[in-house]
Amino acid sequence: TYAFDLLYLDGRELLDEQLDERRKILKEILRENERAKLVQYEEIDGNVEELERFFEHAVEMGTEGLVVKDPRSIYQAGVRGWSWIKLKRSYISKMIEPVDLVVVGAFWGKGKRAGTYGALLMAAYSPEEDAFKTVCKMGSGFTDEELARLPKLLEDYKIDHKHPSVISNIEADVYFVPVKVAQVLGDEITLSPTHTCGWDKVRKNAGLAIRFPRFMGWREDKGPQDATTEEEIIEMYKEQLKVVEVEEAKSEEEA
Repeated sequence: TYAFDLLYLDGRELLDEQLDERRKILKEILRENERAKLVQYEEIDGNVEELERFFEHAVEMGTEGLVVKDPRSIYQAGVRGWSWIKLKRSYISKMIEPVDLVVVGAFWGKGKRAGTYGALLMAAYSPEEDAFKTVCKMGSGFTDEELARLPKLLEDYKIDHKHPSVISNIEADVYFVPVKVAQVLGDEITLSPTHTCGWDKVRKNAGLAIRFPRFMGWREDKGPQDATTEEEIIEMYKEQLKVVEVEEAKSEEEA
C-alpha cells in the first residue's frame, strides 16, 4: 500500500492544511515497511525539463504517469482546477512509425542537466523550399551518458546564429548547421501555434508538432536532405485524423 496524503489524524481534520504540511505530518507518523510506503515525491520549481525527466522515469517504472500538485494547495474533494493535474501518457502511441529529424538548435539544461543540453530543437525537411522547419523540442529518451556527450557530439556543427535554411519561431540557446539526423518517436502529431512545419497548410496560423518526442538513436546513414519531409509529417497528421474519425464512428454505433 502506498500512502500519498493525510486528511484526518487523531480526531483532527487536515483538509485545510497545505499539501506540504500534510505530507510532512504523514512522513513523521508513517513507519515504512514492505506493506506500507510513501509515494515517491519530488519538488520541481517550474523546471519543465526536470518535470519531463521525472515523468519519463515514472513511465519507465510501469506507472501511468504523474499527479502534479501545488504544495500550497488544500484538499478539495471533487473540485477540478490547476492545483492538481494528472499527467498521463496514452497506452498506445498514435505515431506507430518513428521519423527522422534534423538537429537545428539546442537549449541548455537546468538542475541535473546543467552543463549539457536539456533539449534539442528538431526539424523536418521541405524539399520545395530547401528548408528545415521545426516540429518539436526533444529532451527525452537519452541516457545520462548520451546527454553528457551531446555538446561534444554537436560541437563541429555549432554556429552563433540561426542557419539561413532553418525556419523557426523558437529562439534556441545554441544553433547548428542542419547536418545531424536523429530517429524520433512521439505519441502523436498535433496542431501547434509555434512550430513551423506545415505552417498554414493544415490550418491558418498553425503548424504541426510532435507530442512527447523521444530520442531513438542517431541516423548516421542519413543526410539532412534524407530526413522526414514536411509533407510526410502532414500526411501522418491526416492519417491520425482518419483513425480518430473511425473510432468516433464506432463509439456512436455502439451507443
